[in-house]
Amino acid sequence: MMFLFEDESFSFEALRAAGFANYGGADLGEILTTVRAIPEGDEAAWHREWKATATRVEALGRASLAAGREVSAREALLRASNYFRTAEFYRRDDPKNDPEVAELSERSRDTFVTAAGLFDFGFEQIEIPYEDTTLPGYLYTVDDKPRPTVIYNSGYDSTLEESYFAVAGAALARGHNVLAFDGPGQGAALRKQGLVFRPDWEAVVTPVIDFALTRPEVAPDRIALFGYSLGGYLVARAAAFDQRPAAIVLDDGIFDFYAAMTNSLPPFLTRWIEESRDDAAIPVLAMLRAFNTQVRWAMRNGVWAMGVDNDAELAREFRRYTLDGVADRITSATLVLDAENDQFLKGQPEKVAAALVNAPTTLVTLREAEGAGEHCHMGAMSRAHQVIFDWLESTVA
Repeated sequence: MMFLFEDESFSFEALRAAGFANYGGADLGEILTTVRAIPEGDEAAWHREWKATATRVEALGRASLAAGREVSAREALLRASNYFRTAEFYRRDDPKNDPEVAELSERSRDTFVTAAGLFDFGFEQIEIPYEDTTLPGYLYTVDDKPRPTVIYNSGYDSTLEESYFAVAGAALARGHNVLAFDGPGQGAALRKQGLVFRPDWEAVVTPVIDFALTRPEVAPDRIALFGYSLGGYLVARAAAFDQRPAAIVLDDGIFDFYAAMTNSLPPFLTRWIEESRDDAAIPVLAMLRAFNTQVRWAMRNGVWAMGVDNDAELAREFRRYTLDGVADRITSATLVLDAENDQFLKGQPEKVAAALVNAPTTLVTLREAEGAGEHCHMGAMSRAHQVIFDWLESTVA
């Protein structure tokens, strides 16, 4: 599904921003007005126009807040948060040292936290003990009673502020709490703490579950792990070593992250990468970067978030992100989601479902014909949430 752009990456990211309108994260008119000033593949214009829209909408929200009009303030600040995140997306030349990355990320967080504090549900910023530091998180609660709780684990480029649009809004409406966090390589854990991804994700999720079990609002026997995008690998890996969750949701399923990347590369290049012939591989990867927005972004983001030095190293690092040899340890009831036109993970959900030989597993493919065929079902959040929560409520009841 192409949406407003012919550039595949711009199309998907515009659809992602617009799709959050379901839970107040966008207005269609603001989306259309913003993107019409962005030429195809022009990352500088993308940054400029989305930041301008975010700044304008934030000002509207701040003015309403100052006037005591909390609903109007909440609505505008939620949208501003999403737009600031979108503005930051392609700033990947030197994200670790880029002041725009720091500013836009901070403004996305600040507008979101202010907006979330204006809802009627419980909202708390939390710090989860992790090794010798903490992980930032948000706890969304229906009330103070023990309730089924979704632990939300985001993906390769997600931020904690997306958690409301991706799952919490839908969960709260159905009586579920949500505990969301930024793990290593994600959101503020990467941007403010410098923590990078690690494949042994059980080392991350186990302390998150430990923390969840200290909260009286969490029913200990009704915890579900929700993995979003790369989170589909991360929570599956964690569930192979920590069987406490009653259920896991993989949106979408990932068996082998390396294969998901190299399937789009010519065989000779994959061979050079595997043979560590970096002198030959890196120039070819640089050419792919130059001519493909999606490849360029994915590699630049990965070098930063994975903590490696170059594209070839990044590809080899991805080889560590596989369920091979551990999938049979998963015993929790599992929902594996698949998107018919997934440009990133084609074929991966089926491999996950086939490998879960010791877990009651349901595989659901959402189709282009119902508007849900894109990665993580962007643009069809209501349909995805219907599938997820109908399954959860029948599984964890």
